[in-house]
Amino acid sequence: MVAELGRRGIDDAALLAAFAAVPRHLFVDEALSARAYGEGSLPIGHGQTLSQPFIVARMLVRLGLRPGDKVLEIGTGSGYQSALLARLAGFAWTVERIEALAERARDNWRRAGVREVRLRVGDGTQGWAVEAPFDAIVVSAAAPVVPPTLLAQLRPGGRMAIPVGGAFAQSVRVLERTESGARVEEDEACRFVRLIGVEGFAE
Repeated sequence: MVAELGRRGIDDAALLAAFAAVPRHLFVDEALSARAYGEGSLPIGHGQTLSQPFIVARMLVRLGLRPGDKVLEIGTGSGYQSALLARLAGFAWTVERIEALAERARDNWRRAGVREVRLRVGDGTQGWAVEAPFDAIVVSAAAPVVPPTLLAQLRPGGRMAIPVGGAFAQSVRVLERTESGARVEEDEACRFVRLIGVEGFAE
């Protein structure tokens, strides 16, 4: 998996080291473990997926995370990306809408020895106001538009990577918070599950 990321242009040494260190097979059902290091996305239950490694890597590269950055993840899922974020930044905050997935993520972190993550269950489009501002936010589900509440929880100069589009076709947008709003760049085409919430899609 790490070699394939390198072949596809991911050359951030710290990010590749995080991918090498986090055991991805511990974050999927045992029946899927043989496919854990392949290129595709994998089901994790409740209509959700573990995203393909390249898209995860591409989004995290664009955030430019450094040790000590305060980073928020929206959509914990299996907990795999949270573990990567914790290795890159030293600690991560994450919000998951589905209680059963949150419990599974906690179990996965215990098995993988990940302790540097704090999780709350709730509407991800509302972020985590009491912990804001964040240096970076990564959203693991597609929104119809960038949720204003999440943008407001970035510090000036902070960055967000988020898939934006319809239910079946999206692209990753990378935003940098400015004093007057945000600078926006469009990145990879992608396909994520929908971001459900008051500033996302209706359930």
